[in-house]
Amino acid sequence: MLVYCKKCVMVSTKPDLYLDEDGICNACRSYEARKEINWSARRSELEAVLEKYRNKDGTNWDCIVPVSGGKDSTYQVMQMLQFGMNPLCVTATTCDLTEIGRQNIENIKNLGVDYVEMSPNPLVRAKLNKIGLMQVGDISWPEHVGIFTLPVRAAVQFNIPLIIWGENSQNEFGGPAAASENNVLNRQWLEEFGGLLGLRVTDLIGLEGLEKKDLIPYFYPEDEDLTKIGVTGIFLGHYVPWDGLSNFLVAQAFGFAVPPLPTLGSMVNYENLDNHQVAIHEYFKFLKFGFGRATDHACLHIRRGRLTRELGLSIVKRLDGKFPWEYLGKSLEDTLRPLDINVEEFIRICDKFTNKKIFKRNSDGNLLKDLSGNLTKINDDNV
Repeated sequence: MLVYCKKCVMVSTKPDLYLDEDGICNACRSYEARKEINWSARRSELEAVLEKYRNKDGTNWDCIVPVSGGKDSTYQVMQMLQFGMNPLCVTATTCDLTEIGRQNIENIKNLGVDYVEMSPNPLVRAKLNKIGLMQVGDISWPEHVGIFTLPVRAAVQFNIPLIIWGENSQNEFGGPAAASENNVLNRQWLEEFGGLLGLRVTDLIGLEGLEKKDLIPYFYPEDEDLTKIGVTGIFLGHYVPWDGLSNFLVAQAFGFAVPPLPTLGSMVNYENLDNHQVAIHEYFKFLKFGFGRATDHACLHIRRGRLTRELGLSIVKRLDGKFPWEYLGKSLEDTLRPLDINVEEFIRICDKFTNKKIFKRNSDGNLLKDLSGNLTKINDDNV
């Protein structure tokens, strides 16, 4: 049964979400705790960290900033430039890059930074997309691993100890308290929260003819290599107040582009613009846990006083969980083609991963769907 946070609209089925005795989720509690933070002191801490790792003789970059081309990574780059840092920006290319995603990557380059892009073998990636979709219900599994492993591999390769990550998702979206207070991303964080979903990279060897050499981009560097370089990663959101809308406004001022309307399943037009597979990924989140990207956004805005809970609920009911027939101009059929999966097979995979306890079914136990293939949550009005 779905239980909703009494302050925002997040559901109890979200992994690592905890509702306290008052029915308030830990993400809301984490945001409330921000009021007690001395952000001026945090900024001073950040300045000290950056000064420690700044390359004094100009022979190497000061830090690595992992960038996707999104509004947050654009904001991260501008923050580092404002602090006088000389960053090397590193992109792990998304699984199915959109035109606007490419445009925003080029915009980051033009902010005045050195840039490296790693595009893993697309034939291998298609196999990993298919394995991820069929085994753990995440078509973008290789992307969610690569965005954490490739920048760290670059840190080792280029001998750059400091990596500047963005937000700690466990703080913003809810997770274990110890993780939400952590300001450093390391191997332990990756293995627990970095999107592996219980599917280790070593598990892939031998599947679909994959060899270890095919999976180099997805392996985290060895501990001895990390120790030798002294690689450390910090969450920028630990040191400055993190807000997606504010980040977007800054990014837009520096050339970040958006489509005219919100994307499918979202209430905003400035998130998840770089990958055609996003709609599928978000749809599977809805099937498994009963919430989608509209819920994520509504919760962020409710906590910041921009939305009432009642209006947030109306938005979520209207936008969440739409079947992903297309995304940013590309059809579901075209998105699935490299995986050698047709729409009918995709629907069977969807049904396999659907949490039958939270969606309405007919007398035969089959999922009830409307003409567009959309489901209805069982107690959607019990909020």
